Amino acid sequence: MATTKGKTAPLKVIPLGGLDGIGKNMTVIECGPDMMLVDAGLMFPDDSQPGIDLVLPDYTYVLENEDKLRGIIITHGHEDHTGALPYLLQDLNNKVPIFSSKLTLGFIEGKLSEFRIRAPKFREVKGGSHVNLGCLSVDFFSMTHSIPGALGIFVKSPQGTVMHTGDFKLDQTPIDGVTPDYAAITRFGKSGVDLLLSDSTNATVPGFTKSEAEVGHSLYDAIKNAEGRVFVASFSSHIHRLQQICDAAKACGRKIVVTGRSMLTNTRVARELGYLKIDENDLVDAYELNGIPENKVVVMCTGSQGEPLSALSRMANGEHKTLSIHDGDTVIISATPVPGNEKAVQQVVNSLAKLGCDVYDKHRCLVHVSGHGSQEELKLMLAMARPTYFMPVHGEAVHLRAHAKLGEKMGIPRDNIFVIDNGDSLEMRAGKVKRGRAVESGVVYVDGLRIGDTDPIVLRDRQKLANDGMVTVVATMSTKRKKIEAIEVSGRGVSFTIDDEFTSDASDSIMKMIEKGSFNFTSSGTDALRKAVRDSLSNFIWNRTHTRPMIIPVVMEV
Repeated sequence: MATTKGKTAPLKVIPLGGLDGIGKNMTVIECGPDMMLVDAGLMFPDDSQPGIDLVLPDYTYVLENEDKLRGIIITHGHEDHTGALPYLLQDLNNKVPIFSSKLTLGFIEGKLSEFRIRAPKFREVKGGSHVNLGCLSVDFFSMTHSIPGALGIFVKSPQGTVMHTGDFKLDQTPIDGVTPDYAAITRFGKSGVDLLLSDSTNATVPGFTKSEAEVGHSLYDAIKNAEGRVFVASFSSHIHRLQQICDAAKACGRKIVVTGRSMLTNTRVARELGYLKIDENDLVDAYELNGIPENKVVVMCTGSQGEPLSALSRMANGEHKTLSIHDGDTVIISATPVPGNEKAVQQVVNSLAKLGCDVYDKHRCLVHVSGHGSQEELKLMLAMARPTYFMPVHGEAVHLRAHAKLGEKMGIPRDNIFVIDNGDSLEMRAGKVKRGRAVESGVVYVDGLRIGDTDPIVLRDRQKLANDGMVTVVATMSTKRKKIEAIEVSGRGVSFTIDDEFTSDASDSIMKMIEKGSFNFTSSGTDALRKAVRDSLSNFIWNRTHTRPMIIPVVMEV
């Protein structure tokens, strides 16, 4: 019965995240009674989300169709593809198998252990692996990205085929020697790719992305020329970069110190699994640096995005428990700021400059290259896959549309290219693709220990408090005399002084408004009075200061 449904039902492709920014990637592929999930990522909050720790995709659709879910495929180990997994697995009733490469599963295991999620169903796969998830047949192929173990997938169903590239660049000289599986991609292209989902991150960047191997030369030169200690801030999951830092340090006769929670965890996992090769004799604990000359030390740390609690920020501010950065040190920021983090990174760079550090970033020399393919690589992927239909994924609107234009240049008809939003769906029948019905989508906020309960109104209130502060006005109401007896005004975080003159003028303004209206001076009439007090004080403050702080009116009965 299930097979019959699989043959007659359309193949659905439903992105639940990843099409409104770089992050929270999550895509459902469904056919009849069978469904699989590709990636389960998160996004870090921006300035418009004060107090929020993490942003997850709304995966309500997955929970509603849990009985269909046959497996979760993770293309690689970055947080924007794995970070939502602990939350999703906690909400699922059944243990669903998770398919990914050895390193990715190692990173996921460490993350799940923090959430005390035990005995997940891990299924290790690699390029050339094949799995069947109900009526969905999945082939994995190797891709090159800024992390080892990156995979793309080719999915066969009764209604047609789908290829998902995952994040990729076409690097001919990768650090681990694992190049993209061009033979597999072209083989799938010849057999027929009905729908291609391809990484759009660098769709606006002309040419080719430089090879990761080119970064090694710049890192070596910067470390060799440094007179004191060298601190290198990088993504802790960028194992290829960490390998080159270690190689350069060893070539320059320097010992390696690792600090930062995620950096310590990921380097340990990568070393245990054989992805990161560092001789034990070249590693030094941060507590054991005494007696080692400063020109013989390289510190690998987190903080390339200016995170206030990262190792680099704490060392720059003198708040790190074992290390501090001072005049004469060299700091290499071996990453590009994620959109929205530019200000935070620049603040850290300025703090380091004030300390007298020599700071290297990508503007000074080639200490970072992207892990995503630029326009010519995206064209090559389209040429190899030769899809009938094309859907750009992984990017902001500008990236998706730029990628769609590249698809047109490569000969794909405009009507066969779909630029859609999270929650929209595509349906395939007999290899023909059209738009389907949208499903519930959106974002879920993680705020401390609370998940999904943060209302957008709360975020607006937090922004208002951050911008203009708060004013509290207490109006004392006499129910016997049917009048307001006294008004007190106080403020926090406001840019003006609340003195006796201000309180007197504000009280006069509030009393005039109340006298003009007809109010019920009883317990049942306090809501109308409270609104009148708030509106009157808000107008008074705007006319006097041209600011709009949050007004909290309190009406007390006496």
